[in-house]
Amino acid sequence: MKISLSLEKSYSNDLSIMVDVLRASSTITVALDHFQQVVPVIDQENARKISEKLNAVLAGERRGATLNGFNAGNSPWEIQKFNGETLVLTTSNGTRIMEGMNARVLIGCFNNAKAVARAAQEISRDHIELVMAGVEGRFAIEDFLGAGFIMKYLPDEEMDEFARSAVLAIENLEKVDKSIFNSRSGQRLKILGFEKDIEFCLKRNISNNVPIFHQNIITSYRK
Repeated sequence: MKISLSLEKSYSNDLSIMVDVLRASSTITVALDHFQQVVPVIDQENARKISEKLNAVLAGERRGATLNGFNAGNSPWEIQKFNGETLVLTTSNGTRIMEGMNARVLIGCFNNAKAVARAAQEISRDHIELVMAGVEGRFAIEDFLGAGFIMKYLPDEEMDEFARSAVLAIENLEKVDKSIFNSRSGQRLKILGFEKDIEFCLKRNISNNVPIFHQNIITSYRK
């Protein structure tokens, strides 16, 4: 089985795991404890229209900041205050990345690393691809380290060197946490008052939820 790591663009036709640690992957993972489905939307105005049509909770951000008139930001901490059938979510990076994937798509982060790795091995035929969402097309260290933590639970015999380097990078978890808190994304979130979100996103294996994206809707693989 081939295991690879890529930034923003997806190349697999088998199985991809989208990794957007700060914060879409974490928000979606925890949201499935409170909603039956998550509808990811790229455009914020379209997200408003869909939420009105579905009478859904509306969450989203641009450059980390909560969008005006939305019920919540792209915040795993905030989203736990809500319950319902559907969450409509629009984000700067994660929701956009999923639209460009041709493979079956799972969503992974530190919160569900072991569960998503196990599900990936159940589903995949020959190629598990970890896709880092990044930030506006740029490398983001939090996604590299989050992908490495997920791949820790995958067999390393067939990993490409980029994937193997991410696994090696997460050996010291104290340094991992410090690097993410001090990352560009981490600094921005702290300025915006979302430090609790960073702390939440760094919690390891606290969820067995495995979000799966299919026909523009995210549901739980285990349900």
